[in-house]
Amino acid sequence: MKTSSADYVIRVHSDLQELPLDAWNALLAEQAQATPFMRLEYLQALQQSGSATAATGWQAQFLSVWQGERLIAACPAYLKSHSYGEYVFDWAWADAYQRHGLDYYPKLLVAVPFTPVPGARLLAADGAARQLLLDALLTLARQQSLSSAHILFANEAEQSAASTGGWMTRNGVQFHWSNRSDTPYRDFEDFLASLQREKRKKILQEERKVREASVSFEARQGTEIQEADWDFFYRCYQLTYRAHHSRPYLTRDFFRLMAQRMPEHWLLFIARREGQAVAASLIALDPEQGVAFGRYWGATEAISCLHFEACYYQPLRWCIARGYQRFEGGAQGEHKMARGLMPVSTGSSHWLAHPDFSQAVAEFLGREGQAMHAYVNELELHQPFKPS
Repeated sequence: MKTSSADYVIRVHSDLQELPLDAWNALLAEQAQATPFMRLEYLQALQQSGSATAATGWQAQFLSVWQGERLIAACPAYLKSHSYGEYVFDWAWADAYQRHGLDYYPKLLVAVPFTPVPGARLLAADGAARQLLLDALLTLARQQSLSSAHILFANEAEQSAASTGGWMTRNGVQFHWSNRSDTPYRDFEDFLASLQREKRKKILQEERKVREASVSFEARQGTEIQEADWDFFYRCYQLTYRAHHSRPYLTRDFFRLMAQRMPEHWLLFIARREGQAVAASLIALDPEQGVAFGRYWGATEAISCLHFEACYYQPLRWCIARGYQRFEGGAQGEHKMARGLMPVSTGSSHWLAHPDFSQAVAEFLGREGQAMHAYVNELELHQPFKPS
């Protein structure tokens, strides 16, 4: 699809190599809540590595909006033939369509594949350019007779703009750790001292179990991560999926491209037992913003409490030592609250073409939203921190 007026041109890209790297990333840098996962190198690597392609159910339909030679708006969009790898669950909607003899797939999805990290999705120079993207998404959905369009884990401005345009909002929750803004934690022990006694005691017990198992950790960042380290990590990553009787979303080649093109955005913790590597935890970094993101982990043997140490305590020690402001622990998980990660609301936007289904989903989202609000309020009553 190519749409134009006297003022702008809109293009759809199935080959991400067509998009200008510098212009895309410059536009991303202007957005509220920009993350490394929206860098074009990251999105291109997903396609080039065979991780997110038409063959895996992610047919790229990226949109770009041009004003002369200037890129004024862009977003990652995909035709999806399933709902895997999204972390905003619409299986019930798809099932309802099927039971009524209607096709839910393909649908149009604006998201970063396999990445439930909140942030900018509709890159735009201003509000008018963002509106052009929203209009273009609906035009594309209608032209291809798609059931629906969805924008996952968008920032607040994007959710607001979509809601104004008639999209339905769906709320979710994640768990993030935040450093103190007034007096940042001096070290991990200072952080533990801020927790209630029973929470602190449990963490110390878990850490002691890992030490008693003779496990130590090594952190490698950026170009310090060698190819052999990436190989070991990927083996662990595969084992995690195997334990859940599924296959990894990401190929080994994806991480090879990350090591080549975005090394500064990766931190790898390797756990060793008597000199032998037994587990790995991969963390994504935004050094400029001081934010870390828990991503993937795996272990070659079962060791009590190793998951908590590799995925929470080691990353938090590292973040505190370097003055990072936030650590996002990933999707789901109330158990993270006991480790100092607090509930944070997330949002997605949805448009359904069928008026009756749209009305039914709107009513469902209204009920779900009320329940989610009550759930978050309930969580807030169970703060792990000492009273201030």
